[in-house]
Amino acid sequence: MDAEAALIERQEQFRYALASLASGVSVVTCVGDSEVDHAMTASAVTSVSLDPPLVLACVSRTARFWEAISSVEHWGVSVLSARAQQHAQWLATPGRPLAGQLDRVPHRRSTRGYALLDESLAWLECTTSEVVRAGDHDIFIGSVDCATRSEANDPLLYWRREYYALEK
Repeated sequence: MDAEAALIERQEQFRYALASLASGVSVVTCVGDSEVDHAMTASAVTSVSLDPPLVLACVSRTARFWEAISSVEHWGVSVLSARAQQHAQWLATPGRPLAGQLDRVPHRRSTRGYALLDESLAWLECTTSEVVRAGDHDIFIGSVDCATRSEANDPLLYWRREYYALEK
């Protein structure tokens, strides 16, 4: 096996192994320089610190969203409820049209103007405090300016490359 084939196999094994890690599903949003909405479905969003309150979002440097979030200071995280599965799938679709991508997704605007999805368990409004390069991704660490929670109790989970609702 040549080096390139070995690398591809190792990457597939890595993806397969990490698919066993169940995670919550979020949508990260911002408004780019041209006042266009940008959104990305993410399972790589997590808390970093309580004091000060910090979260991180991992974004591939080849993603269209990377250009947008790299050019702005403020962004939001919507922690999705199970009712938002179709929105998560839509906003994870590669090559979807940028213009009007949120037209079919119920949302409201943060005080800074980016979208926060309605069908969510919680919303975080963030200001980038640090960006760390890590492999083919950048880790955007955001200082949480505002955190709110809804009354919903039905999280959307991602496990083994599929979406699931948590049953109680």
